[in-house]
Amino acid sequence: MRHTAITISTATAIAVVLGSLSLSIPSMSQAGSSAVEEGKKIAFDRKKGNCLACHQIEGGSLPGNIGPPLVAMKARFPDKNVLKDQISNPQKNNPNTIMPPFGPHEIMSKNEIDKVVEFIHTL
Repeated sequence: MRHTAITISTATAIAVVLGSLSLSIPSMSQAGSSAVEEGKKIAFDRKKGNCLACHQIEGGSLPGNIGPPLVAMKARFPDKNVLKDQISNPQKNNPNTIMPPFGPHEIMSKNEIDKVVEFIHTL
């Protein structure tokens, strides 16, 4: 009987500790969601990404039509690193592109580019 009581109290203590930890640490989906939202703000910001100047993006207003619509991005860029390279320095793959090199020209920081990639990859 004593062994059962100790097991139950230990299990209860572990459950309480784990429950309190889950309240203080954001889940990966919450962290990913905030990065996506921040990326959207940067992408739509006229002084940062300004992606809407050239691309049609769901949720954006007054889109441009110089670049392709940003749809089916997971299918077009299954590897996020390829998408990141395209956003950071598009001239690497196409020297004649008119898309600005956001990384080399320091239009966006690496952290901002990462967030924009997270957002664009959801489209």
